Amino acid sequence: MLYTVAYDITDDNRRAKVAKILQDFGTRVQYSLFECNTDRRAFLRLQHRLQAEIDPAEDTVTFYHLCAACEKQIHRLGLKKGLDKKSYIV
Repeated sequence: MLYTVAYDITDDNRRAKVAKILQDFGTRVQYSLFECNTDRRAFLRLQHRLQAEIDPAEDTVTFYHLCAACEKQIHRLGLKKGLDKKSYIV
């Protein structure tokens, strides 16, 4: 399953921790945007780890699930950063 994960974290230390967690699960495509290709179990682990790091009163993490048909419709202009299709072991 492909997820795009966007975040807005107010604290620098929390932001760095969130980015590190996301790097374990996917590829950074923008400063606060990751693409994660993972199964349901790993996705739940990702959510759990992020929940433990953020301050829900100040921070936001948003997950966008892209179905297989939607994934085929992704178009990029310019430098083509994106999921590199390698496996991530968490």
